[in-house]
Amino acid sequence: MVRKKIVAGNWKMNKSYDEGIALVEQLVDELDMDKVGDTHIIIAPPSVLLQPVTELLMFSPGIAVAAQNCHHEESGAFTGEISAAMIKSVDADAVIVGHSERREYFKEDDALISKKMKAALDKELMVIYCCGESFEERKTANHIAVVEKQLRTALSDFSAKDADNIIVAYEPVWAIGTGEVATVAQAGEMHTHIRTVLSSIFGDAAQNMSILYGGSVKPDNAAELFAHPDIDGGLIGGASLKSADFMSIIYAMPK
Repeated sequence: MVRKKIVAGNWKMNKSYDEGIALVEQLVDELDMDKVGDTHIIIAPPSVLLQPVTELLMFSPGIAVAAQNCHHEESGAFTGEISAAMIKSVDADAVIVGHSERREYFKEDDALISKKMKAALDKELMVIYCCGESFEERKTANHIAVVEKQLRTALSDFSAKDADNIIVAYEPVWAIGTGEVATVAQAGEMHTHIRTVLSSIFGDAAQNMSILYGGSVKPDNAAELFAHPDIDGGLIGGASLKSADFMSIIYAMPK
């Protein structure tokens, strides 16, 4: 099985209803599917846009929809949260868990993130699991150990069968929204190590898992990053909010 090439756009807390619909309509109208090739596209809008976006993309099989987060319980007195069951009920395809902003601002740890992953997988959603180190952890040469611990804590209870529905996104925290970008060598080193760790957890199934890079990916650096054999695509933040930029990054994926 060949690993999927994936470009995912995480809108974060951006776009009103009308703005979000307009962006999706523009992507559908302007994407050149011949240039997209076999690249898989995922859009992660805010939760209020999940249903209208999935409806807009009903006849665009090359574009999947992900939620940006989910709660680990199926239902209950958790004001402001959404469950994996709710995400599935609007025909979304996936959910992002463990994003660095969830870790930093909402104090989520990998034990909790693992519960969220189980909830999502139980509802047959794809999971985009995020991991990555802070600037201080990289500066002290602790980045490899930090990411490995994140992976083992979050993923060790899952099976090789589960691995088919897990995408890993490496996002160095110091490169998210800062304009700083890991060099291809830095990103490649971590992606190669992540693959090694995944192999120790999932065995041969790890060779089919896509590992995305996230951290200030833009049209002018995407091609160089995506050319690395261990980088299977990108989790795109700010550049996914402009259709021209997002399309340029999609087209940068090697064919």
